[in-house]
Amino acid sequence: MDTESVILTVIGADKPGLVERLATIVADHHGNWLESRMARLAGQFAGILQVEVASAHREALVQALNRVHDGSLQVTASRLGASRAETTVTQRVRLELVGTDRPGIVQQISRVIAACGVNVEEIETTAESAPMSGETLFKATASLQVPSGVALAKLQEDLEEVSQDLMVDIALS
Repeated sequence: MDTESVILTVIGADKPGLVERLATIVADHHGNWLESRMARLAGQFAGILQVEVASAHREALVQALNRVHDGSLQVTASRLGASRAETTVTQRVRLELVGTDRPGIVQQISRVIAACGVNVEEIETTAESAPMSGETLFKATASLQVPSGVALAKLQEDLEEVSQDLMVDIALS
């Protein structure tokens, strides 16, 4: 049986049962829920997921998901391209950052990462009150894919340089 991967993006007002609603539609159309990242953010529910479905059921699945547009949830379905660029990954690196919050931190750090040819696989950021001072601390954790030919020492050096300008602490592990 010929199968296809579909990438779904979802966003809507957070309320109980949203994941179950999506999972039921996927299961009712003989889909297999493969990977997902979902979270509640500022009262909204947002996520992305990969579903594998038989080609014969793909269109019905997409139509059923599009009918979820009842004002509570918006769903976008995209077919995963058949040819994905494969990068030889020699290492997955975890980046941790903490410092006083200010505009531009993610932009400057991601510029360094991209300039080194490194891919951000996943990133999570938070802004929270510091325990003693009450200042807003910005924290980020990212999983990076480092392709062969990229020197980790150079990535570390470039990140340390920008971290001094931003006055944040950065650690790679």
